[in-house]
Amino acid sequence: MCFPSALAGDGSMRIWDVDPHVLCRSHLLGEHRELHGLWNILTRGLKGYSRHPETRRWEGRLAALYARHEALVTEMSGRGYSHHSPLDRSLATGSEVQDVFIDPPGTQVDILRAKGCDCFAVR
Repeated sequence: MCFPSALAGDGSMRIWDVDPHVLCRSHLLGEHRELHGLWNILTRGLKGYSRHPETRRWEGRLAALYARHEALVTEMSGRGYSHHSPLDRSLATGSEVQDVFIDPPGTQVDILRAKGCDCFAVR
């Protein structure tokens, strides 16, 4: 299932559906920051961005969001970053699989490549 891209608005929030290893520093750390904001909206019932398509696609999929966080943390640790903001695993409920996308993963690869950053650089 896909939300139409037009619903993504200005793209102010993005949890990518690509391997974290391919992300540049900016996108890796930015996604980690955004994921924490999204987690708080979904687990604490906060209003900010609660209607944003990026938020809505994770409703009922906190286990998948938790897994994405752990994948980001693994990549961050591999690059030498310290991580001090674990998520509460007991809140990781619902589907363990994310199968709802604003843009399909292949399109996300194209979006990242077009940004002209260091995503997909050999590490």
